[in-house]
Amino acid sequence: MVTIIGLTIERALRGNAWETIMRPPRRRFLKVAAAAAIVPVVSGIGSAQTYPARPVRILVGFAAGGTQDIVTRLIAQSLSERLGQQFVTENRPGANSNVAIEALIRAPADGYALGIVGIANVLNATLYDKLSFDVRGDLASVAGLSSSPLVLEVHPSLPVRTVPEFIAHAKAHPGKMTVASYGAGSISHVAAELFKTATGVNTLHVPYRGSGPMLIDLVGGQVEAAFDNLPASVEHIKAGRLRALAVTTAARSEALPNIPSLSELLPGYEASAFFGISAPKNTPPAVVSKLNEAVNASLADPTIVTRLAELGGTPLVLSPAAFAKLIVDQTEKWEKVIRAANIKPE
Repeated sequence: MVTIIGLTIERALRGNAWETIMRPPRRRFLKVAAAAAIVPVVSGIGSAQTYPARPVRILVGFAAGGTQDIVTRLIAQSLSERLGQQFVTENRPGANSNVAIEALIRAPADGYALGIVGIANVLNATLYDKLSFDVRGDLASVAGLSSSPLVLEVHPSLPVRTVPEFIAHAKAHPGKMTVASYGAGSISHVAAELFKTATGVNTLHVPYRGSGPMLIDLVGGQVEAAFDNLPASVEHIKAGRLRALAVTTAARSEALPNIPSLSELLPGYEASAFFGISAPKNTPPAVVSKLNEAVNASLADPTIVTRLAELGGTPLVLSPAAFAKLIVDQTEKWEKVIRAANIKPE
């Protein structure tokens, strides 16, 4: 009986001891597992709260002095003041801004490397067959910055003052009216191709290497017409050296309020030069959100709004998702124009 009782008690003790010993570790395991699940969230919140803890680079794919460079430096200064760290503009020109985008994609996804993405990159997606990246999926969109119209302009010697007169003159001289652009495959080129498709005119494309050389010849009368960025041409227009016929955005420009938009005459026509800020893919969403809020607050600053207007642009206030959608939509739109016209990069 003692043995039986002893065995019974031993077994009972062993069973209770097993439960007593095992329960705490199981509970500890559950607590540790729960804590581990929370760590990424807490880490993301922490990174946003402490970001930025050191200077931030903003890569610009064009040389200093252009519209993108000027606007980026304005926003960088504002972000430095708002977020308490230096935002430094770094120019990386080359291959129509592809060099800067490649560097941005290779950078750590921590919010300390940002870059400018705009219409040039949208067009490059179709123009270049062997790009090592796709701006639609290989970057994290952060915020819009600026949007500006192109302007259809002519040399004052051309006997046209309206878009209908321009169309009539072009049809009366098929294949002879010269329409310049600041580069094969540039927005000024594809905007002209879209115009040709919409109106049925046949004009002669004359590409240049940049807006500056193009404007020299247009003002001098060596070419008859062009689609140019409004900021680059607005002073020539106001001085009477060039005649503006229409802007290419859906609405009129505040810089030239008396000049119609092409959409008033050609419903649905739209061509804009736009750009914004992106970051490497997988940059923490909390950091992207913080940057977006700071950029949009900067774009509401009256000083920046006024400066953008002087440059012929308007603030492009967008959420990260809206900026990403704009890039996708514009890529698809211009891909059709580029392929239909068989445009190749220079």
